[in-house]
Amino acid sequence: MDYVRCMEAQTLAPNRDLRLRLLEAAIDVFGRHGFDGASTRMLAKAAGVNLQAIPYHFGGKEGLYLAVADHIGAQIQAHVGPTAMKIRARLAAREGRPLSPEETRPLLTEMLEAAAGLMVGEESAAWARFIIREQMEPTEAFERLYGKVMAPLLETARQLIAVLLAADPDSEMVRLRTVATLGQILVLRVAHAAVLRQIGWEAVGAREFAAIRAMIADTVASFTPAKDRAGAA
Repeated sequence: MDYVRCMEAQTLAPNRDLRLRLLEAAIDVFGRHGFDGASTRMLAKAAGVNLQAIPYHFGGKEGLYLAVADHIGAQIQAHVGPTAMKIRARLAAREGRPLSPEETRPLLTEMLEAAAGLMVGEESAAWARFIIREQMEPTEAFERLYGKVMAPLLETARQLIAVLLAADPDSEMVRLRTVATLGQILVLRVAHAAVLRQIGWEAVGAREFAAIRAMIADTVASFTPAKDRAGAA
């Protein structure tokens, strides 16, 4: 039995490697050329595999495209998911009692810093091209990315921001503030070249990320209830 399991593992490992090669190559090819512009021949060549590998592993180009969306979602979850899960657990543990602003600010800061770390990493460059295309012309791939990754992250951030604003998390204002806040992080990738040029950075290293963390701290500190802002004015 152990011999059979060993042989099965040796057979499955190359298949997993080939599947991963196809996914990683397809992220770049689809991101640069879109679904219609990417031929199966182009995809196979980029992955260095036989044309038949695509229908064998994914059922065809459409199956590969959707698998790419799932793969990107899994990678984002691996980077940001643990932080978001920890925050959701903290929210659930309150048993109906709201978090205090003092408890909330570090959690929101940690979540935004985790997202920023992902956005400035080189790995996210190819993902961004794919995701931006889906934002412009949504397909089923967008529904998978939004439903499995974007919506839960936005929901978590929205709950925290609502606490700091002392507002209804379902209100339009809180939803807009949440989108705008995450947008400050997303711009680090989707407008990466413009960010570097505007700030005068050549790349994002430890010093530059420290400046990003300071920006995040300022953003989180700015969230106060409307009545407090009116009083300060």
